[in-house]
Amino acid sequence: MSTSGLKFTETHEWVRLDGNVATVGITAFAQSELGDVVYVDFPDVGDDVEQGEEFGEIESNKAVSDLKSPVSGTVLEVNEALVDFAGDEHPVNVDPYQSGWLIRVDVSETSELEALMDEEAYKSFID
Repeated sequence: MSTSGLKFTETHEWVRLDGNVATVGITAFAQSELGDVVYVDFPDVGDDVEQGEEFGEIESNKAVSDLKSPVSGTVLEVNEALVDFAGDEHPVNVDPYQSGWLIRVDVSETSELEALMDEEAYKSFID
């Protein structure tokens, strides 16, 4: 999947905005650094998240990492396919930009995305 149009954080989350709804996940770079993802700790639907603040954790065979929200707003949905995942190929490992998305947020301030990196800036950041 193309990462064109996504915005990125320095903590390796991505966000795709559709109207006022932001889909959030971790980048392929973050996934490769983590290794095989085994568990994701999600916020509850209806919880408020703040830009730059922790909203959950992701656990791999190498480490546990905090997940930080790229936007502020209210959690509309969590990726149920990742809850209690018991298969061999975790969606975050296979396709972090599509089936491996984490949460969807009703964004309270879309202007916050201006502070995030575009694809080119993120590629420079990780090189």
